[in-house]
Amino acid sequence: MALKSSNLPKPVRQCALTVILIFVYLIIAIPFKVMGVIPGFTDIRPVMLLKPVFGVFFGIPGCIAFAIGNLIGDIMSDSLRWSSIAGFAANFLGPFLFYVFWRRISKEPFSLRTGKSLLKQTAVILASATMEAVIITPAVNLIYPDIDFGLFAVMVLLNGTVFPLFLGIPLMILMQEELHVKPIENKNNADQ
Repeated sequence: MALKSSNLPKPVRQCALTVILIFVYLIIAIPFKVMGVIPGFTDIRPVMLLKPVFGVFFGIPGCIAFAIGNLIGDIMSDSLRWSSIAGFAANFLGPFLFYVFWRRISKEPFSLRTGKSLLKQTAVILASATMEAVIITPAVNLIYPDIDFGLFAVMVLLNGTVFPLFLGIPLMILMQEELHVKPIENKNNADQ
């Protein structure tokens, strides 16, 4: 990326990258805010396809951008609630799980060329969606008990799995294989 090759200090480059990623998030998120399932609380969220992309390819700046982008989206769509605090945490931790898995846990560098690596990515997607549902759903239910708990949990799980699986994985393959965007470096392989 052009930001990497500049002479700017690393913190400035990371801040600039975070701002760019927030804009990318909002460009994809805002048009779909009108597709509410529980108005003001949950909607159909194709922007979730960016969750693994931001974590794997951009690391911590991507995780921060995903969380801030979600918060700004809540503000812009007039759906900012007290439960947005849990949403902020979950939307940071979602991409962070991909970052940690591919950077620290996996013994292999990120690639989606094999069935084994696709299975690993699918497992991380399912774990991430479940973690988000476990964080956000009880917060919404505690603060707004009149919201349908089951429907809300199902929507969080569906958004967190369907879009990353069917749109996120193809985007990541395209980025890595055709556009030659480098994922974050695997810590285990960097030391060898």
